[in-house]
Amino acid sequence: MIELQHISKWVTVGGVRTFLLKDINLHIGEGEFISVMGPSGSGKSTLLHVLGMLDEPSEGEYIFLNQAVQTLKEKQRAQLYKQHIGFVFQAYHLIDELTVYENIETPLIYQNIKSSERQAIVADALDRFHMVGKKDLFPTQLSGGQQQLVGIARALVAKPKLLLADEPTGNLNSKQGEEIMGVFRELNSQDGVTIVQVTHSEKNAAYGSRIINLLDGRIESVS
Repeated sequence: MIELQHISKWVTVGGVRTFLLKDINLHIGEGEFISVMGPSGSGKSTLLHVLGMLDEPSEGEYIFLNQAVQTLKEKQRAQLYKQHIGFVFQAYHLIDELTVYENIETPLIYQNIKSSERQAIVADALDRFHMVGKKDLFPTQLSGGQQQLVGIARALVAKPKLLLADEPTGNLNSKQGEEIMGVFRELNSQDGVTIVQVTHSEKNAAYGSRIINLLDGRIESVS
């Protein structure tokens, strides 16, 4: 599904090049559950943003579903992202002015899915995440755990092949965190969604089939 070949990412400040990622080579097969670990500043979030096409590598090749991402025009890349990738952020990134229902519905509007179909899909998502009673509330009226569930429902509503999660339980208590990880495990084992999560938690990392440890922008080990 994913092939990263000699991927590097750097920023240049005052003529000095600082590497955020350095010579990353990685293969991720369809249906895998990968956990990415490493200290702060090791390049975890940068790697996730490159995978999610939110950031471009400075050099190297990224192949996603047999397509070389760098050769695609911006519109084609956006289409690939919308169609196949869901992103769950630590800070939720819900739209405060929209209700729970409307937040979950947003990706479907971008995909030009007709209204009646959208209603059925969102109803299923609300049911799956036990949020039916919260559908008319706004994000500020929800707990952190509920906001994260809405974020996950929104990321999954368009049935992505790849789910990227950046510290998805970072703002949650341990019980909420376990619930979220249980949802991820189910998505991976039952729905076959490929998952790449960045986490500081060894307990959460253990849900993955492989753990990739980053250090100073390089892959230090794979276990």
